[in-house]
Amino acid sequence: MSETRFTSRTTEAVRPRMSLAVAMLGFFVVALDAQIVNVALPHIRDELGGGLSGLQWVVTGYTLMFSALQLFGGTVSDRTGARRAFGIGMVVFVIGSAACGFAPGLAVLIAGRVVQGIGAAMITPTSLALIREAYPDTVQRGRAITYWALGGSVAAAAGPVVGGVLTQFGWRWIFFVNLPVGVLALIVLTRVTMSPRRAAPFDWTGQIAAIAALGGLTFGIIEGGSLGYGAPQVLVAFALTVMGGLVFLTAQARGRHPMIPLDLFRSNTVSTGLGIAFVTMAAFYGVVFVQSLYFQEQRGESALVTGFLFLPMTGLVALLNPFVARAMERLGRIVTTIGGMALMVVGLFALALAPSGTPIIVRALLMIPVGLGGSFTVPPLTALIMDHVPAERAGTASGALNTARQMGGSLGIAVFGAVLAVQPAFQTGLRMDYMGTGVVLLLLAATPLRLRKAG
Repeated sequence: MSETRFTSRTTEAVRPRMSLAVAMLGFFVVALDAQIVNVALPHIRDELGGGLSGLQWVVTGYTLMFSALQLFGGTVSDRTGARRAFGIGMVVFVIGSAACGFAPGLAVLIAGRVVQGIGAAMITPTSLALIREAYPDTVQRGRAITYWALGGSVAAAAGPVVGGVLTQFGWRWIFFVNLPVGVLALIVLTRVTMSPRRAAPFDWTGQIAAIAALGGLTFGIIEGGSLGYGAPQVLVAFALTVMGGLVFLTAQARGRHPMIPLDLFRSNTVSTGLGIAFVTMAAFYGVVFVQSLYFQEQRGESALVTGFLFLPMTGLVALLNPFVARAMERLGRIVTTIGGMALMVVGLFALALAPSGTPIIVRALLMIPVGLGGSFTVPPLTALIMDHVPAERAGTASGALNTARQMGGSLGIAVFGAVLAVQPAFQTGLRMDYMGTGVVLLLLAATPLRLRKAG
């Protein structure tokens, strides 16, 4: 009898850890794949062909679906249960990774990246849901979420380096590495308790319209850089963006089950916070994309060296992440947010104004303020938004924030690449990208001052 009780207690103690382990594995591989591809882009172009727009699609095919389907993934998690939804998402992600690794051409690779993005959009919200179910105690849950976030930080820091190392054996290995991690996650998932289900209606009209609007906008920006913004297919894409946007707004305003109720944006704190999150992520993803090409195509460095050149920025972000909470406690959320944005502006201007012959090590050090600034901006923004929405809207607001950040990353790469494409010299496009984004962030840095009472 006592042995039975001991076994039961042991099982109960182990199951939450299994939920945390599988959540960390899922978030790790999703975050890793957002960064690992950049350093391999020149090698992909050498083998599969395609111009700058093709490389942009290799990155944005993933981030576009990841951003567009975040809220959809949360709804699937509620309807089918977090455990089952996580398993489905991981299987989709692994299939997409295998398709990328075996891709015979650029079109198949981009399609595989789209499939990966669909899987990632299901993995991220369900990983947090698994932690919420496994740790009912708020203190333990807070610690678990810290570990979960740490996994993402480590993945972001390791992504360029791992990508550089694997590319030495062939760029396809940056996708094959996902297969054993995904299989391990699915094995651990079998030790996780089944999740409850609840009725959660889909907003099909809003979801389809959102994908159409985001897809059209991304296509128009990327292809406009190479085909010209007066090309018929580019104009059709922008028209689709407008129509999709109007349908989405109508569905959210009049639909019975909107994904993002529009009254959420009546709060200045929420709307301002989402706007800042969008631009800061656009800046970060844009810098990683452009610098990867710069180091390899303009300075002749290998993928391995390029990966290590990102380490000062990404490594310090992972190491200093725990200090963000202390900064928020001492300085307040508003000041911490403005400080983070100011750091990003300093980094962007420094990169833009650095002479073309600047040593690559100095270039790598100049990227540090961009990474640190982003890490000191998102947490206080998240806290501000969560404090200014009702408890029953917390999940929706969190989903909107993640969507805004991923949309920023996707469109940031599209815009940065489009500017490079229309400029006669790479260095000119690089400077325009960084100076323009720095000016936008500088203007946005004044908007949180209106929210000082909220901080």
